[in-house]
Amino acid sequence: MTLAAGSAAWAQENVTLQLKWVTQGQFAGYYVAQAKGFYTDEGLTVDIKPGGPDIAPEQVIAGGGADVITTWMAAGLAARERGVPLVNIAQPFKSSGLLLTCRKDMGVNTTADFPGKTLGVWFFGNEYPFYAWMAKLGLKTEGGADGVEVLKQAFNVDPLIQKQAACISTMTYNEYGQVLKAGLKPEELTVFNYRDEGVGMLEDGLYVMEDKLKDPAFVAKMTKFVRASMKGWEYARAHPDEAAQIIVDNDSTGAMTLEDQLYQVGEINKLTDGSTGALNEDDYQQTVNTLLSAVSPDNPAITKAPVGAFSHVVTDGL
Repeated sequence: MTLAAGSAAWAQENVTLQLKWVTQGQFAGYYVAQAKGFYTDEGLTVDIKPGGPDIAPEQVIAGGGADVITTWMAAGLAARERGVPLVNIAQPFKSSGLLLTCRKDMGVNTTADFPGKTLGVWFFGNEYPFYAWMAKLGLKTEGGADGVEVLKQAFNVDPLIQKQAACISTMTYNEYGQVLKAGLKPEELTVFNYRDEGVGMLEDGLYVMEDKLKDPAFVAKMTKFVRASMKGWEYARAHPDEAAQIIVDNDSTGAMTLEDQLYQVGEINKLTDGSTGALNEDDYQQTVNTLLSAVSPDNPAITKAPVGAFSHVVTDGL
């Protein structure tokens, strides 16, 4: 080994990234950055840890198991208010993909048709925009002819296919495709995007623990990480077929086909398009407003406007 090669090897810095969910196109930018050597080019060795239904990224990073996590802003702000001081350092997702997908043959064409219907809602932090939306529409969520019945939905589309609910939660890049794959056609569906309804929330952002940002070396490392990650997202948009194959190659479960991953990458690319990595403060404020207006009977997201919940110190260095 030459002196130069030895110095390069010695200079590699380690980063542990905890994902919000399992290995899939939702995280293409990170896997692409790893596979194409973008992290290595920045002097980083990145360990990407898949998530899942039993993994809460906020708890993982609080326990020291990760340097940086991906999570939705609702979960990040809720964790911050509850004592886990997370800070958003970058926002690769410019748009949100959360939908309420409804069957027209169950009588839903507009929001005026919601009263008396059963609506499937994901919980674990995903319910906040729904409750904010219902509050905006003046609809109660305890059932009855003048309100809506809330079905605590698992992470599948069965309630819509089996007509257990008139509407269910879907993501543009995942469950909506599953609905179509199950045989329902777009013209048979009424689809509401939460963002268009004025209750959108920022989704997959990058979060670190606040005290870490006091260390200039950590900030420099995260700047390298975000810069390489954004190159990964850019590459995924330009080469979706290759990005999907990279995801399949990294998914040891084999749960999704290449076709599934390609669909997901294509839809995810629409959500990251136009992002520089920097958080848009107007989008941040809409998320905060949505959370403050969400009257969740089980667990309010936040009770007051957050302070210090985001920082541009990393993206300013890109």
